[in-house]
Parts: sequence; structure tokens; C-alpha cells
Amino acid sequence: MRNRSAFIGRLLAVILAFAGSAAISPQGMAADPAIRVGMIPDAGATQVSIEQKAPLRDHLAKATGLNVELIIPTNYNATVEALGNGSLDFAYLGGLTYVIAHEKYGVVPMVQRESDLQFHSLFITQTGSSIKSLADLKGKNFAYGDIVSTSGHLMPYAALTKAGIDSDKDMKSRYTGSHPATAKAVESGTVDAGAMDESVYQAMIADGSLDKSRVRVFYTTPPFLDYVWVARKDVSAAARQKFEAAFLALQKGRDDKVLEILRGTKFIRANDALYNDLRKIAKELKLF
Repeated sequence: MRNRSAFIGRLLAVILAFAGSAAISPQGMAADPAIRVGMIPDAGATQVSIEQKAPLRDHLAKATGLNVELIIPTNYNATVEALGNGSLDFAYLGGLTYVIAHEKYGVVPMVQRESDLQFHSLFITQTGSSIKSLADLKGKNFAYGDIVSTSGHLMPYAALTKAGIDSDKDMKSRYTGSHPATAKAVESGTVDAGAMDESVYQAMIADGSLDKSRVRVFYTTPPFLDYVWVARKDVSAAARQKFEAAFLALQKGRDDKVLEILRGTKFIRANDALYNDLRKIAKELKLF
């Protein structure tokens, strides 16, 4: 893990400073009556996962009156770059990837789940593990998700730093690339513990893809701001309004299939100013 020491060094310094603060053509949508919607691979990137999101695709198509193609890029950074090069029109980003994409490519924040205003990362381990607290992670094998994941890396790292644990020296850390991969690595015993998105954990327990008898949560981070839906900067205002309306109109009891895919119950308009603390961190880390 020494090859990431420069990044971690910067991350450590910044976290200590901020720990207390809470596809259409690039020419425009008129050229093609279709939109490409990307989702960071926070819950895994497979063809099956795309097919499972068909109700979301259909809902967006009906609301916008356009053909919709759902795309899950290979990693978080690929999603950001796809917004920059015009191969995605809209995308679902984590908090940290949002501020990077906003700074680099001027993406426009639109909507987010109400729960994203008070989000958490969960630290999990095996049911029979001796790990009871963050302090018990010293000397253990630990899994993060993607390196630029807010809930899978940045905030867990902040929690460890605040607890006096140097992730690069006190543990053997690795990156799994996604929250489900982290969960399964813990469940199988490949690692002793890991940190992940609370909504992915709850969804995996609910659908049985993670055995609740084999894993348990031993630490929950303080709340932070996370995921948001964005538009490429040159998508028309009219198209953005239709896209936003599609989410704001979702209602529990009527649109449960779509809400289950989105792991939420209610959507609200996003506010860029709320991401200022994450923006400061990203700048300090020289992520843009």
C-alpha cells in the first residue's frame, strides 16, 4: 500500500483540518432524442445490475419523453470523465466525486435523497470477531471501497484518523472498488473489517445478498453530506427540469420499485453551497 502514501499523506493532513466540520452528442440534446444516464458503481457494475434498474429507466423515459440509456461506468472517476467528455448527460455521484466533477466540468447539481443530507458510513466485521471498536482495528486487514468514495473511503478514513489510527501504518488496507465488494470481503473473512455506505448495507441485508448472521456493524460515523444527481453543464434547462421533476414526483407506496432501486424514500432539490466543506477537502488533496 506504500504506492498510495502521497495521497494518504495529503488526506491525513486535510482530514485533521476539517474533522470538526461537519448518451447524446456533446453538441446538445436537440441532436438526438435520447439521454445517457450514468450511475457510479457504488452498488457494483454488472449487466445484471443494469437490467435490475429497468423500472428506473422506464420512469425516467416516461417523465422526460425521451429514450433513456442507463450506464454504470467501471469506476467513480470514469463516471466523472464521462460527464466531462459528453458521453453522459446525467449522473448519480457521491459527494466527493460531485465536487470534483463540478470543479473540473461544471456539472449542475439537481436532486438528492433527503437521507443524503444526514448520511453515514458503517464499519462492519464478522459476527464472531473480537473487533468492538475502531481501536481494535490496529493490526487488522481492512477494506475500503473506491478511493474517491465519500462513504467508502473519505469519511471512514476521517473517523479512523480522529480515533488515532493511521490507516497506512496501523492496518493492512485495500480498496475493493465498491460497497458490495467490501461487504462480501468482510462476510467471507477475506478481510477482518471494512467500511461501507449505510444504504447499500441495509439493501444487501434486506435482499439476502449479505448474510446478516455473519456480519455486524460495530461503528457508525457522524452524519455527512453525500450523493447527488447532476447534469452535464450544457444539457438544456428544460431537460434538467424534466429530469428533476421525475425524481421529485416519486412517492412511497406508488413508486416503490423505483425508490427501492434508488435506496431512498423522498427526493429534494440539491444545494451546491452545502458541499463547500467537501470542496475544500478535494482542493487540499489536489484532486482537481
